[in-house]
Amino acid sequence: MSTSSVTGALDAWRDLPAVQQPDWEDPAEVRAAVSELAKQPPLVFAGECDQLKERLAEVARGEAFVLQGGDCAETFEGSNADAVKNKLKTLLQMAVVLTYAASVPVVKIGRMAGQFAKPRSKPTETRGGVELPAYRGDAVNGFDFDAGSRRNDPRRLLQAYHCSAVTLNLCRAFTKGGYADLRQVHAWNQDFVAQSPAGRRYEQLAGEIDRALTFMKACGANPDEFHGVEFYSSHEALLLEYERALTRIDSLSGLPYDVSAHFLWIGERTRQIDGAHVDFLSRIRNPIGVKLGPTTTADDALALIDKLNPAGEPGRLTFVTRMGADKIRDALPPLIEKVHRSGAPVAWICDPMHGNTFEAPSGHKTRRVDDVLDEVAGFFEVHRSLGTHPGGIHIEFTGDDVTECVGGGHEIVEGDLHQRYETACDPRLNRGQSLDLAFMVAELYRKNG
Repeated sequence: MSTSSVTGALDAWRDLPAVQQPDWEDPAEVRAAVSELAKQPPLVFAGECDQLKERLAEVARGEAFVLQGGDCAETFEGSNADAVKNKLKTLLQMAVVLTYAASVPVVKIGRMAGQFAKPRSKPTETRGGVELPAYRGDAVNGFDFDAGSRRNDPRRLLQAYHCSAVTLNLCRAFTKGGYADLRQVHAWNQDFVAQSPAGRRYEQLAGEIDRALTFMKACGANPDEFHGVEFYSSHEALLLEYERALTRIDSLSGLPYDVSAHFLWIGERTRQIDGAHVDFLSRIRNPIGVKLGPTTTADDALALIDKLNPAGEPGRLTFVTRMGADKIRDALPPLIEKVHRSGAPVAWICDPMHGNTFEAPSGHKTRRVDDVLDEVAGFFEVHRSLGTHPGGIHIEFTGDDVTECVGGGHEIVEGDLHQRYETACDPRLNRGQSLDLAFMVAELYRKNG
């Protein structure tokens, strides 16, 4: 296919229904911002995307496990060294525990360096009789409730690109520059176990990891993998003008890659089979995911496979299920059974966050850590009963000691939520709750293994 015909196909989405797109006031402003974006260097490279695809093919075969996590919605203000380092530190700590317990490689994907836009249930928000556009993430408008902040501003797309570049640059430096050294990450976990109220429960596993590392050191084993890690970026491909402007034709293969991130996913609200998002992502060569909620039918899943991975390429397509703790054991089996029978190579990941949100009496949106864990437990139970592979978890967390989700080892109750409720959108697990979850998932993996 010629370059011009590939480019033309990449714009086919413009003739299709595109939901959850901002209502920009001035088309000329959008054209100017998009034109500037299209001139920017890539954030990621085609070869890195292909490498992740190979890793996800291992997940689909049951030979690896995905840990995907980070902010619900990143903010421009949060694109700084300390915030990025704390998130990365938490992800690395979780990965060490899961790698040891699962005895398979853990593919580390950050919900970072691009997660600046969010779908909304309503296009506007009303407070005290004043109606303004809803906050759609820093890539679109501001969080403050005033007309200037809430104006949908296309120049923010450029700022989102630059903040993504800063974040990704920091991630690359931290994961390659000694910060991710396995022994150091394990030492952080030992500190966590010593300080956690639930720590005694984790002592045995932490002790086993310690002995394994000591044994390898005594044997003189010091592989490169101890000192750095592979790390991949991901975000929801929500703003189609942004994703299209950052799509490039790879000079080696002649194929289109969206160079805004290694892995992109389609949300539960934008996965219409005849919609713009599914069409656009069907035409790029990155590994991609689709969020599947409790109303998804097996036929929906098969139609998405036919559209997004008709060639059956291993590692190309991941299904991220977000059912809710009370629904997963009933809603998930029919999907897995029919997809498995079809022979399609799909990686299955559990998002235990989005189906378990509720409003506390204080008005804060929150989630119970117990519900998050119960959904993960249900995900494992369903896969084990069907003889398929529970391929990973997708969580919203921060490396800070926020008070946004209730429960956990250092228990947070609903009355505590106001103390450090800092999210720009949905409630996130804090560092301690995230590590609690990692140790609990490790227990599940061993129990079901």
